[in-house]
Amino acid sequence: MRSLLFVTLQALVFLAVPMMAQAQQELVSDPEIYEKDHFRKECKVAEFGEGFVTRLDINNDGLVDAVTNRGELTCDGEKARSCNDDGCPNNFYVQVKEGGYLMIATATIYSYDFVQRFGNMVFQFKMHPRFCDRTDSEPCVMTVRVRGTKFVTISSK
Repeated sequence: MRSLLFVTLQALVFLAVPMMAQAQQELVSDPEIYEKDHFRKECKVAEFGEGFVTRLDINNDGLVDAVTNRGELTCDGEKARSCNDDGCPNNFYVQVKEGGYLMIATATIYSYDFVQRFGNMVFQFKMHPRFCDRTDSEPCVMTVRVRGTKFVTISSK
């Protein structure tokens, strides 16, 4: 009985391992190349503005990370076609020690500043007011720190 239970548990573990591996985020060698290649396939003519990729250390680990901004993409003559009243999609990538980059978040924002607060670099996102549970027209300002591969909201107003 014990050996049958052990074999059954062992089989379940081996079946679960491939499922867990598929659930993990895919590493990309360079976010700029990865995203530009994607949009070159999606668009007949893809043009990228100067601010399409920004490289900076977003999680304070000493490795240079990357942020891509679709507001800086012109696809088939249409600039910023992914943008709407909520802002433009931005993808956030962190570089990992093992090599490559992991996309950790996508946020639709108007803009951001990357500033130092209490010794750490943090984002100040300007976003649609509904993201701060408001109905007025003033942009929401959300202060966010990246810890490892997670966004941690410090404040929103």
